[in-house]
Amino acid sequence: MKSKIRTIATAALAALPLINAITPEGMLAAPRRGVAQANPSGDFAIYTNTNYSFQNHEATTVWQQLDLRSGAFSTWSADSNITEVVFVGPTNTSILYINSTNEAGDGGISLYTADATQLSSAKLAASLPAPFSGLKAVATKSGDIHFLVYTLAYPNGTAYNEELAETPASTARIYTDIYVRHWDTYLTPQRYAVFGGVLKRGNGTYSLAGELTNYVTGKCNATCAESPVQPFGNSGDYDISPDGSQVLFLTKNIDLPLANFTSSQIYWVPFSGRVNDSIPINPIGATPGAEGASSSPTFSKDGSKIAYFQMNGIYYESDRNIIYVANADPNNLDVKSVAGDWDRSPDVLAWSNDGNVLYVAAPDLGRERVFPVPVNAAADYKPRNITNEGVPAGMQVLANGQILVSDSKIWSSRDIYTVNSEGNVTNVYFQANLVDEELAGLGPEDVSEFYFSSNSTEIDLQSWIIYPANFSADKKYPLAFLVHGGPQGGFYNSWSTRWNYKVWADQGYVVIAPNPTASSGWGQNLTDAVASHWGDYPYWDLVFAWDYVNENLPYVDTSRGISAGASFGGYMNNWFQGHEMGRRFKALVTHDGVTNSLADYATEELWFINHDEGGIFTSPNETSTYYRWNPILYYDNWATPHFVVHNDLDYRLPVSEGIMLFNMLQVKGVPSKFLNFPDENHWVLNRENSRVWHREIFKWINYYSGLSNASSPY
Repeated sequence: MKSKIRTIATAALAALPLINAITPEGMLAAPRRGVAQANPSGDFAIYTNTNYSFQNHEATTVWQQLDLRSGAFSTWSADSNITEVVFVGPTNTSILYINSTNEAGDGGISLYTADATQLSSAKLAASLPAPFSGLKAVATKSGDIHFLVYTLAYPNGTAYNEELAETPASTARIYTDIYVRHWDTYLTPQRYAVFGGVLKRGNGTYSLAGELTNYVTGKCNATCAESPVQPFGNSGDYDISPDGSQVLFLTKNIDLPLANFTSSQIYWVPFSGRVNDSIPINPIGATPGAEGASSSPTFSKDGSKIAYFQMNGIYYESDRNIIYVANADPNNLDVKSVAGDWDRSPDVLAWSNDGNVLYVAAPDLGRERVFPVPVNAAADYKPRNITNEGVPAGMQVLANGQILVSDSKIWSSRDIYTVNSEGNVTNVYFQANLVDEELAGLGPEDVSEFYFSSNSTEIDLQSWIIYPANFSADKKYPLAFLVHGGPQGGFYNSWSTRWNYKVWADQGYVVIAPNPTASSGWGQNLTDAVASHWGDYPYWDLVFAWDYVNENLPYVDTSRGISAGASFGGYMNNWFQGHEMGRRFKALVTHDGVTNSLADYATEELWFINHDEGGIFTSPNETSTYYRWNPILYYDNWATPHFVVHNDLDYRLPVSEGIMLFNMLQVKGVPSKFLNFPDENHWVLNRENSRVWHREIFKWINYYSGLSNASSPY
């Protein structure tokens, strides 16, 4: 194979400067910064900064301030009770913020108004009797503040507060339809709802006027509305118009069973209205083809337009997002697609100040890039990216028209910069790898990429290469071969605190992170092709990626390689175990992966299984994908030492899958180890747990790959 390696940095790939390796403890304790949020005039921005101490076993959060004119940083507030801030009020420095406690100390929250430059003058505006979050607020012409928040609500529409709720005598749960549990939670009668309230202005202070309005609860048919949509929904699932007169909220389609379909709708409701006044702006049938999941309902800055994304597939969660724009008038919505044929799937949007352009972020060639798209763009319009490396965590259009971007990269946990509409970076304010001690020495020279050919697709496929600390191309390093989850998704140029490529590399490996069939950002066809093909297309892509490394990267010792993956990546390592690819590695790691695909209906989101397996579950036979791609069919071939992780709160892939895998390995006499966290879900999020996760996995792979400093994992 011809070499096609591309370096991210301009420096030649030789020996990197002597630096310290990043450790799991360093990565986990390093500052985690929120998205920079600018004030209306664009003079300064604030964001959270959270550090963790393994000595004290606790996290501390402070708010930082960035002067967007001088680039200077300072501490804005050390009050960790301030959880959310919105710039709203009579001046460019007026704010409304959530304090995570209230005067009653009963599990509710408080709202305070203040001047951002004089926090000590903050005044209590309201004490709310539930753990509301997701604050959005605007000032009305009268000077009042209209705000939105969300929390769980009882079926009667009142806010639910766990601390005040009665404890039932029995813990029994009874269900009469599917969707018993989701992600890491059993469904209860309480569902999330968006509430609106008014802070009345008088004599320079604000006070809550009347009761909060629930816009969501009680809208029911086959199921009942819930917003934000769980498990990952947040304030991005609703919006309030700039004048405070209109509300948008997103909910799963109430006419369809929750577990079987991805379809969701966006509702418009007047701020002064109630749930029965809500009107769907994109019901099935209103826009040809648009039947799937919706997301990101957002008013334009003058309140006259609404933008959102929607997929076509009604039971496909990874279909292509299409941009839509509608009038913010329920009597004349006039919904139109924007750049409707664009072969990318954007998932973040922001309006330009004049309402003529939408800035969207979409996976693109292993990055997530920002693209300006005219709102009147024809179907065949091809957007041009204005950012390159990294994955944005958030972006904001400033008063001067520039875009404030907060992103991360493989070598930096947070970069903050501005870029104009032409793609020129105007200011680089912050780069974590140049500031944080734990990330010292990391840079783009640690990363490169290559493209390789496979037998499953006509396009070349991409893979990342991540080099260990003090890398020298004249030496040989064992291979760490990572397989991403999804399967729809990808390995991107972004920082991760769960699967951090550089932390793996700095154990002494060259990390190879391929993007095979199913990956997003190379066109929808590649993403879609994995359906009904879990065990062949991506498998052969990964075989060809390994072959490319073996033939073209002399500094990689494939004879001492290991492979690891989570979710679909875990499934693929189980599939490796029974196939020739499994014999190419000294050790395998499966985190929360499928072991027995005949048990796929133990999951919660049946739409996913029905789509990827090519239909609903029926009696298994050799023509069924549930049967054909089952790892346990190849149990006789299992031989490679295998580390298994599975968590009790993973309801997407129940813990029995991991226990079954471990039991079968043990009975067969294959060296194996099982790690379980009773308080973690599909992911390991607790830093102390993550420290153990890294320690145990690295002991395993380092031992079997023969790293010189490895200790026994037994």
